[in-house]
Amino acid sequence: MKISIGNDHAGTSYKNLIVNFLKEAGHTVNNYGTNDDGSVDYPDFGHPVASDVEKGEADFGIVICGSGNGIAMTVNKHQGVRAALCWIKEIAVLAREHNNANVIAIPARYTSKNQALDMVKAFLATDFEGGRHQRRVDKIACK
Repeated sequence: MKISIGNDHAGTSYKNLIVNFLKEAGHTVNNYGTNDDGSVDYPDFGHPVASDVEKGEADFGIVICGSGNGIAMTVNKHQGVRAALCWIKEIAVLAREHNNANVIAIPARYTSKNQALDMVKAFLATDFEGGRHQRRVDKIACK
């Protein structure tokens, strides 16, 4: 799979862990995140991820900031992006099964690195159920 990832200063160590896992698993990674802990603006790193997902240049996106909220709000401004703020693995699974989320937003200040990695693994391994959920997903985008 092709995965795009972006992070602000709060998520650098999380991003590095996730990128290493993804590459070891054989995925192609577009890394738009900052590589240090100096203060940066999360939209600068979220928009490129969302653009890749929106254009079909990435199968999924992963975005990380302190609370996960700001970067989730940013990427959700893109049509065709359905980002889910996740803090436990079960939410990541439901985001894929019921909402067909294509971007996972991770709150680095409120999850451990192990939780984040477990969420990413579950998110990427879970399929959308379709059925009654498709009708709901079809109503998400503004037309």
